[in-house]
Amino acid sequence: MRRSLFSRSMLCPAFLLAGLGAAFSPAWADSSASADTNASTQQQRSILDRIMHTAPGGCPQSNTAPAANPYGIFARGDGSETGFGPVSQYGTPAGMDAVSAPKKSVCDQNDPFDSYKHMKLNDSGSIWLSLAGETRIRNWYDKRPFFGAKTPSSDLNSMGGPARRFNSGRFVVRNLWSADLHLGSHVRFFGQLINADAGGTRPYGYDGTFRKNIDAQQAFVEFSGNALGGHGGFIFGRQQFLDAPDYMIGNRDVLNVPLSWNGFRVYEMWKRVRVDGFDFVKTRDQHSAPNGFRDTEDYSTRLYGVNVTIAPPDFHFLGEKGYSFINVFYYGYKMAGAPAQATVMNNPSAFGSTTRNNFGLRWHGEAGPLSFSMGGAYQQGVFHAADVFDGKTLKEPSHRRNVNAWSMNGTVDYHFRHVMFHPYVGVQGDAYSGGGARGTTSSMNTYIEPFGVNTDYLDPTNYLTGQNLINFAPKFGFSPTKFIDVQFKLPFYWRYSQHDDTYSILGRNSFAYSSNPANDRGSFVGLAPQASTSVRLGPHLTWNQHVVRFLTSHSMHRVGAHNATYYQSDFTLTY
Repeated sequence: MRRSLFSRSMLCPAFLLAGLGAAFSPAWADSSASADTNASTQQQRSILDRIMHTAPGGCPQSNTAPAANPYGIFARGDGSETGFGPVSQYGTPAGMDAVSAPKKSVCDQNDPFDSYKHMKLNDSGSIWLSLAGETRIRNWYDKRPFFGAKTPSSDLNSMGGPARRFNSGRFVVRNLWSADLHLGSHVRFFGQLINADAGGTRPYGYDGTFRKNIDAQQAFVEFSGNALGGHGGFIFGRQQFLDAPDYMIGNRDVLNVPLSWNGFRVYEMWKRVRVDGFDFVKTRDQHSAPNGFRDTEDYSTRLYGVNVTIAPPDFHFLGEKGYSFINVFYYGYKMAGAPAQATVMNNPSAFGSTTRNNFGLRWHGEAGPLSFSMGGAYQQGVFHAADVFDGKTLKEPSHRRNVNAWSMNGTVDYHFRHVMFHPYVGVQGDAYSGGGARGTTSSMNTYIEPFGVNTDYLDPTNYLTGQNLINFAPKFGFSPTKFIDVQFKLPFYWRYSQHDDTYSILGRNSFAYSSNPANDRGSFVGLAPQASTSVRLGPHLTWNQHVVRFLTSHSMHRVGAHNATYYQSDFTLTY
């Protein structure tokens, strides 16, 4: 490798050791520290003294009850309907911790990391600071990546010769560190730093989303409070955005560097209605060399829109309680360069830009033993072809093509909550339009999902994405202990249009003989039996694994595609 994998990730081993200690053994605290703390709270103390006092093994002394959660029923379940992503004690998407109030009146004396959550910086506790971080180690094994469409670089003299030239092993590590400062109940400053590195045997696809020297991942200010009969806020700066169905807009967590946006969002919540409006440009993180603090704004890629969430009255189903949420949304995409021209199959290197307007509806929730989600989106817009693209502006426009695409998504799971191991069975179905991309003036019908979708939802390998695709997937899962979750899934995939290709996270899949030619009438892509496990080794350490065997169809083999094997393992330490 060009440089040591850990040259920019030297803190990783120390954090992992600390996390293992926190996961498997209780931390001890000097009993005299409590007495000293009680005495010192009667004095005026400096901010530095307050921070230093909350050392590992000790806790800030407070008998104040947690404040009421301002998000009401939208914090139900995993809290995603607050618009800030899922909530948990540890592992909450960074910057979203304020969605839930402090969960305990005093922190866990056995947890050294709890000392740095909700640290009071004045006597009343109205000014407080939380420190947090995450270290993740991920490795992949691919045999025939992307069905052979992507051949990893190889060293035939030292890596096993031609028999292993299509095998790839990738290894990445990233660190995220954040500080969350609250000045009273209405003003909040949040900052997050990132660094990441990557290596492995015959790796491929590494760019600025895998390797990064230290940079600003998030930096925003939030103003919030009660107004207009509800609770609202305004957030300005660099931030994550997760107020969308996870099959449309995600965190790009499958790669090493999460997706971040620059701009503003405004939200307002009433008892059963929530409104969120936003206007962002993407962070430019595709750099050829991972120098520090190089990320700027990518004004050629924009995301804007509004999401209205309604919580209908609760109900009963099969003798149990139920609730649901209805999302009505509009998301606008503007993109130029490769993301825009991925579906222009007549000339994949053509320069251009696209505007995609997504109008959609989603209904999801819990109905007794059932959990369900059903939704759809219509994608309308235009593709502008151009002769020259300089990274910022389009010049000499030649022609334009209309966009007419759509998607439909649904999943239903039945949970046997009172049966040993808490098993569940379910089924998932998805359809994404395609076709019309080979012409030069006809309508473009291929749906796109460009912003880091949750690939665990559709295909953990990323060999397929939600473009010109139909998916039907029975699934089964269980939890043998409260620390382990297991899931088996059997997706079947078809091309929606026989005159369009399959697409991966890297763009259009192109094979040895051709793409999927117009005279090839086979629409079946293949099936992908897979298993995943999540093991919580403690409150801070999690081990996730995915294994997938992709069996491609005869029609895919005829154009040069191959069967593929994929294995992924993640160790994640949150603190």
